Amino acid sequence: MPEPTTTLNPASTSPSASAPPPAPVLFRWLTYLVLLPLIAIATAFFGCISLICGVWDSSGRQQHFIAHLWARTLLILSLSPVTLIGEEKLRTHPTAVYVANHLSYYDTPVLFARLPFQFRILAKQALWKIPFIGWYLQRSGQVPVDQSSARTAVASLNRGVQTLKHGLPLVIFPEGGRTSTGRPQPFVSGAAYMAIKAQVPIVPITLVGTYELLPIHTYHLHPRPLSVVVGDPIPTTGLTTRDADSLTERLLTIITDTYLAHHPHLS
Repeated sequence: MPEPTTTLNPASTSPSASAPPPAPVLFRWLTYLVLLPLIAIATAFFGCISLICGVWDSSGRQQHFIAHLWARTLLILSLSPVTLIGEEKLRTHPTAVYVANHLSYYDTPVLFARLPFQFRILAKQALWKIPFIGWYLQRSGQVPVDQSSARTAVASLNRGVQTLKHGLPLVIFPEGGRTSTGRPQPFVSGAAYMAIKAQVPIVPITLVGTYELLPIHTYHLHPRPLSVVVGDPIPTTGLTTRDADSLTERLLTIITDTYLAHHPHLS
């Protein structure tokens, strides 16, 4: 998520988490020779179907359903069951901004597989220039983020506001990239800005276990149980954009505390 400033100090979140233990050699080769090729095949297969549906599906509904099937397939291949905690909190508001910590490439499949509604994501505008990926993003109605300047970043956020006002929820990783430590990093305030501008609730979502499943800069899986913990929706009625930084800090505190409480090795 693009945002020029943040009020948070990286050192204030928590000390670095230790790296996951090395995977057994046999399982590493199972990942390289079997699981990763199957993941690549599933991604290409569902991606092609999604592009075909995009010819007539301008609403993005069919493409979102295909993304849901793709995500469920990747979770099956990861050998990692997912527990959704607080699912009832996902049904209290038809439109909201959902904010999640970003631990791994597997975060996106987990959210597409377990969130029970259609939503849109924000993605870097450079992805729109990549064949197939860009075509999918365009046809499925995702929101491009241009970080080349503060002005274009604000314009990108306002596109997200319009998406919310049209009744579609947004799912955002406010850290802007995957964590290298396994713990939540400082958030930028773009998600809070959009929720306030659209006057919709913002909902914290804490992902647990995906860092250990597939840490940054690794290419083999460490199967384990995963959790998605949904927090209480935070209303933004009456707030102004001046409140975005304080709301962002509140979200970081909630997600960090929830992560530490649910992580089996950090609690």
